[in-house]
Amino acid sequence: MPNFAANLTLMFNEVPFPERFAAAAKAGFKAVEFLFPYDYPVADVTRWLKDNHLKSALFNMPPGNWGVGDRGMASIPGREEEFMAGVHKAIGYALSMGTPTIHAMAGLIPDGADRQWHRSIYVNNLALAAKELAKHGLTLVIEPINTRDMPGYFLSTQAEGHAIRQKIGEPNLKVQMDFYHAQIMEGDLSMTFKNNFDGIGHIQIASVPARHEPDEGEVNYPHLFKLLDDMGYAGYVGCEYRPRGKTEDGLGWATGLL
Repeated sequence: MPNFAANLTLMFNEVPFPERFAAAAKAGFKAVEFLFPYDYPVADVTRWLKDNHLKSALFNMPPGNWGVGDRGMASIPGREEEFMAGVHKAIGYALSMGTPTIHAMAGLIPDGADRQWHRSIYVNNLALAAKELAKHGLTLVIEPINTRDMPGYFLSTQAEGHAIRQKIGEPNLKVQMDFYHAQIMEGDLSMTFKNNFDGIGHIQIASVPARHEPDEGEVNYPHLFKLLDDMGYAGYVGCEYRPRGKTEDGLGWATGLL
């Protein structure tokens, strides 16, 4: 049975972020993930996890200035020092919270940009970051994000993500497979998962096309959940979806799974 993690950035928004940990535990989740913990002292986030007997599955490195449009900086020239400062900050949070995996966002590039230049920056930054995380037994993941939701994002396909992973060759660098993004960009989810199994470090789910609970739309999640079990996937499955209404009212899909 997959290890589901509630995404506290999108789920349980009926209450403030610090209260979402208790809400997730009450709903039956044993693990959580979220985009960014940095608005809160690491000691507080660690306490919320421990008080609710929750595991921390994943969070993102600092993305830059989210409010003005930054979506990561791993592929952005001139921001290498800022990126590495974020790597060290994320490691500190991860070690306190017991988080095994950290996601580095690639960033947005303008139309007509030299992709090879950005790719070289991306590869160099990821190689350095993976080495730093490896010192602490942590996994680094990169996530392809669809171009409909995030136009201009540097990394948009599983194929390119795994090509970059293989080029860098660090054993703790993996690709995050969000079935929502992958379905929009490439489809063929089962074979993509099977063919890249050893290089997948985290999974996320949501319905397509609306990004709601995984009980509607064009993706057959019962089939995929069985596939994860059949393949022996031991990582977390992050529930990064936007509930149609109150979070608890939409958890019927998880009956018998949590």
